[in-house]
Amino acid sequence: MNKAAKSFFRLRGSVWNIGYRPSLGSYERRKLGIFNVMNILGLSAGIVIPLFCFFSGDHIPPIIWVAACSPAVISTMVLVANHYQQYELARIIYFLLYPLMTTVTYALGIDAGIEFFFVLYGVLSVFFMRNIYNIVISFSFSMTCYFLVETVWTHYSYSLVAHNFYFFLFNHLLALFFIFYGLLLVRGENARYQNQTRDKNWQLRRSNLKILRQKVDLSGKAALLEEKTMQLTELNSLKNKLFSIIAHDLKSPLYALRNLFRNVQLYDLPGEEIKLLIPEVVNELTYTTGLMENLLQWAKSQMQNDSVKPQLLDIARITTEVLQLLRIQADAKRIYINSMIEQPVYVYADRDMVNLVLRNLLSNAIKFTPEEGSIFIEAHEMRSHIEISVQDTGTGITEDNLQKLLSEHYYTTRGTGGEAGTGLGLMLCKEFLSRNGGQMRIESEPGKGSTVVFTLPKGGA
Repeated sequence: MNKAAKSFFRLRGSVWNIGYRPSLGSYERRKLGIFNVMNILGLSAGIVIPLFCFFSGDHIPPIIWVAACSPAVISTMVLVANHYQQYELARIIYFLLYPLMTTVTYALGIDAGIEFFFVLYGVLSVFFMRNIYNIVISFSFSMTCYFLVETVWTHYSYSLVAHNFYFFLFNHLLALFFIFYGLLLVRGENARYQNQTRDKNWQLRRSNLKILRQKVDLSGKAALLEEKTMQLTELNSLKNKLFSIIAHDLKSPLYALRNLFRNVQLYDLPGEEIKLLIPEVVNELTYTTGLMENLLQWAKSQMQNDSVKPQLLDIARITTEVLQLLRIQADAKRIYINSMIEQPVYVYADRDMVNLVLRNLLSNAIKFTPEEGSIFIEAHEMRSHIEISVQDTGTGITEDNLQKLLSEHYYTTRGTGGEAGTGLGLMLCKEFLSRNGGQMRIESEPGKGSTVVFTLPKGGA
């Protein structure tokens, strides 16, 4: 049984693919397969019916024999045309010759009981023909033939039903079978085609969604790459700036210190003259110390880019610690520093970063405040953050210089005591505040001092 089934499906596949070529679309291939199967059935009927007539023993007119054998001839012509890939010609042959031969039979006065085939030809022509004009011609021709048979030729010299009822019944059943089987094949193939089309559309939508996700992913990666490129460009620019600072600015304090000790060694300078040289060397070393601290903090921040360790901090205590470090620098210029943060004020931030911010801002305030000036430190509690301000009575900043300070460029000027700077400290302040969820703004007016205000997230007591 298994071998018989395999043989049947192999034979059906061979019939289905008569005249197949790879360029045919899926739908046209199905139509070709159905058409081939129907013509094989027609060929079989054109062989079986004459055999049935022959063994029946009844007298059958020659025209009946012609009508009985015509399906074999016509279907063979159709299959040959399909084999040579003349698809439209094969269909024209089928839908013109079959109705024509059937009509000739009735026109010669013979009722063969095959008028139902006109319905089959008309219905199937709509499905199989590709050209709309051929569809109209084939359908109209079949229906015209049917009209002539049913209304014009109503008197027949030979009626199959009277001579061989079973043959007459067989013809009707065969016509109904062809109509039913043809429509069943068409319906089944249309359903399979729609299912495949739906599956392909679903796969296409999935592919489109996948492509869209890949496109979005690529766009995100491209944006990230562009951002990384900009960051690398900025870091490279900063690196060049830092090397320039190190190469240039570290020379002065080292040369000043070397010259001081050389003069002491070579000329045996008295203590009074040494005291005159020391303030300049102290200034240079103070600048160098601040520079090195900022450089080390910057390097640490770049190596640990996301390493922010927030904790609960008391700004009053941090301010006290920073003031102790800067006491000598302030006393050298006799600057009065008043911290008005008397009660504990808590923020939630990284301790080292907050310490550096306060140290740089107070150091800048001392740098740009003249001798016997004043610096005031305040803290105000807001709804969601703490606002800390460092106000000085220094020289102030012009609008143009303030814009330069707030830009991404590194800008610096010398202080009231000739102190040098790099602009690196302010850059670190802005970066560290940003990492801790804070901001910074500068208010200044030439001759009236400056106020630097920065914020940090509020912490619970």
